[in-house]
Amino acid sequence: MFCSKCGAPNDDRTWRCVQCHTPLRAVPPHVAFDPPEVIPNYLWRAIVCTVFCCVPLGIPAIFYATQVNTKIVRGDLAGARKSSKRARMWCWIAFGCGLAVNLFYAVLLSILFNRVR
Repeated sequence: MFCSKCGAPNDDRTWRCVQCHTPLRAVPPHVAFDPPEVIPNYLWRAIVCTVFCCVPLGIPAIFYATQVNTKIVRGDLAGARKSSKRARMWCWIAFGCGLAVNLFYAVLLSILFNRVR
């Protein structure tokens, strides 16, 4: 399909010209007004929590975070939302447990070093 305004070649499935952005045909309402849903995958947060906080609890976070994009591509938005929610939950659990263990360790070291003096 060629643009009637600039004459640029376009794919038959496009709604606007790739060069001058002139509408080639009427845009259906669902295309014009439905913004794509953004579902976060929390992958970088899961990796950071796994490396710096708690490895055993960070692994499920990475597992669920890697499922989000695959489910979006397959069209399973409900499953992608569920995996995203679980990835976020495991990130917070790993962060909280890592923080608790590190605080306990710091308190224990301060008590032991004060007894040595």
